Amino acid sequence: MIIDSKSRPRLLVVDDEPSILEILGRFGEQSDFDVVACAGGAEALAYLKHQGADVAAVDLRMPEVGGLQVLRAIREADPDCQVVLMSGEATIDSAVEAIKLGAIDYLTKPFDFPRLKRLLSVVSEDTAQRRRLLHAEQEMAKNTEFCGMIGRGATMQELFRLIRRLAPHVRTVLITGETGTGKELVARAFHRSGPRASKRFITINCSAVVETLFESELFGHARGSFTGATDNKPGLFEVAHGGTLFLDEIGELPLLMQAKLLRVLETGEVQRVGSVDPRSVDVHILTATNRNLQADAAAGRFRSDLYYRLNVVELRVPSLRERREDIPYLTAAFVRESAARLGKRLVGLTAAAERTLMSAAFNGNIRELRNAIERACILADSEFITEREFTSSVSQLPSSTAGSNGEGLLSAVERDHIVEVLAGVRGNKAQAARALGLDRRSLYRRLELYQIGTIARRSIQP
Repeated sequence: MIIDSKSRPRLLVVDDEPSILEILGRFGEQSDFDVVACAGGAEALAYLKHQGADVAAVDLRMPEVGGLQVLRAIREADPDCQVVLMSGEATIDSAVEAIKLGAIDYLTKPFDFPRLKRLLSVVSEDTAQRRRLLHAEQEMAKNTEFCGMIGRGATMQELFRLIRRLAPHVRTVLITGETGTGKELVARAFHRSGPRASKRFITINCSAVVETLFESELFGHARGSFTGATDNKPGLFEVAHGGTLFLDEIGELPLLMQAKLLRVLETGEVQRVGSVDPRSVDVHILTATNRNLQADAAAGRFRSDLYYRLNVVELRVPSLRERREDIPYLTAAFVRESAARLGKRLVGLTAAAERTLMSAAFNGNIRELRNAIERACILADSEFITEREFTSSVSQLPSSTAGSNGEGLLSAVERDHIVEVLAGVRGNKAQAARALGLDRRSLYRRLELYQIGTIARRSIQP
């Protein structure tokens, strides 16, 4: 039985007794939950292969597949799902085992319905709070956007300031950074922030052009200058006259073409292949590379005179690993874009899914993040994208790196401090935020990232 309303949290009920399914189904619906009923552990395991839930009520003793096995499957498939185990024959050992496996409570039959209602209310409030947090991050992503780039952290804000300050005055810029960091976006932002924003912005990827065609592509050719040249053709320098030419992957430019490019930069003139007449061009030159051009110049792979001519101003684009604080806001923007394109109602990520992204290596940087989000949005079957949707779609950090730079230790210390403060104020999050010197939204984010939610709830339960 599924009540299809994606605005409500989902309750999974697993029991081999039809009467229990019926009672808890009605109770869940009255508590404003969508209810999914599974008549036994095997049916629940089949369901969990493809979908998840916000909270699950699971009978401990069922034939073939017991409640603890279902609990393990839930923890593996959907770590954010809160699990309540039920049993008519409760024991201390089974209760301890359930809590160790991550259950938030252990109910005996006949049910204490007021207690169950309190548990569902907590889950419902957590889901609503998560939805509000994700909405706030989407709004923040919009407010921190600059020419198509999103960056709330100090590193990106400084880059944005540099672009605004330099774009009105600088004609030649070298943009450096790893693959996938968004170097072309930086180039476009530089163009849009300068005096030629209304003029043409022409792009050429130097790694995608056949070497024999470089000269013709950049400088043009005269009719009859080579086989197939049936007409006069202007090169990209001429096409970009009065505007901006962006040479991506400039490190891949052949040495012969490097010399000719240097001449154009020095004289402001191009000469079409097969023509003796120079043509004046007025073009701003933006270049980008993921290579170390200074090292390439020292090794003779790149002309040093061209390197220094291009490097009038260098803008370094940080890797995503250097700006992890921006991941939630980038994610919010990518989810919004994908949801609109796919026609899906997607709120954002669960806390466990976000932890997966926050700990990923992201060797492919923002391009990898965008691809992972797009794939996850396609696979998602509810409002929230779960950790399962990111399986094998992001590059994970090796376990040996955890805490290698002290981050793991600092996180553990901060987590313990937050738990201690929460306990001292009996779980009052407003008081805890004030004591920690945080606003409430920052506190909620830390509660989710450090998985403190269940601990805080247990501390205030009777």
